Amino acid sequence: MLQFVEQFIKRVFQDLFKRKRHVKIGLYGPPNGGKTTLANRICMDWIGEEMGKASPIEHETREVQIKEQINIKSGRRELSFNLIDTPGIATKIDYEMFMKKGLSNKEAKKRAKEATKGVIDAIKWLDEVDVVIVVLDATKDPYSQVNITIIGNLAARNIPVLLIGNKVDLRKADIKKVQAAFPQYDVIGISAKQGTNIDHLYEALFVVTK
Repeated sequence: MLQFVEQFIKRVFQDLFKRKRHVKIGLYGPPNGGKTTLANRICMDWIGEEMGKASPIEHETREVQIKEQINIKSGRRELSFNLIDTPGIATKIDYEMFMKKGLSNKEAKKRAKEATKGVIDAIKWLDEVDVVIVVLDATKDPYSQVNITIIGNLAARNIPVLLIGNKVDLRKADIKKVQAAFPQYDVIGISAKQGTNIDHLYEALFVVTK
C-alpha cells in the first residue's frame, strides 16, 4: 500500500513538472534598445517567423504587437507564453528628431503622434503582463530618466523583471555599468542581433516565471 501511495505521489509531481505554464511576457525599454530585434530572435528560434520590423530610426514600433503560443523547451521543462513587443518608452517625443532622420515635416508629425500614443498603450499593457523583459542598450549610459522611470514603475507594480543588456557585440557595450545602475536585478548581456547568450535568456525565463 505504501509503495502504491509513493508511486501515485511521484506521478502527480511528474505531471506538475511537465505541465505547461502559460504567461504573458512584455518587452519594455527605451527606443532603439533592441526590443523588436529580440522579439524577432525569440520568434524565429521557436515558431520560425518574425514579430515585426526593426529600424535604426527611433519609434519604429508604434503599436503593441503580440505573438501568441510561443513554446520554449529546456530538458523536461516547457514554458508557453504570449510575447508582447511594446513601443519604446520615452519621456519626450519631438517631431523634429524624426525630421533629422530624413522624414518630411508631415511624416515626422504623424510619427510623433503615433509614437506618443504607443507609449501610452505600452504603459496600459503593464496591467496585463505577468513578466517583463527590460531591454537596455548596453552601449549607452543606463542612468537615464527613462530607464529609471521604467524600472521604478515595474518595482511599484511588483512585476517580475528580467533585465537585459543588449548589443554586447559592440565595442562600447558595458554590462558592468548596467549592473551597477540596477543592482537589485541580475543582468544578462546578450546580442539579440547575433544571438549571443540567447540561451542564457531562455534559461532565465524559466526562473523568472516561476
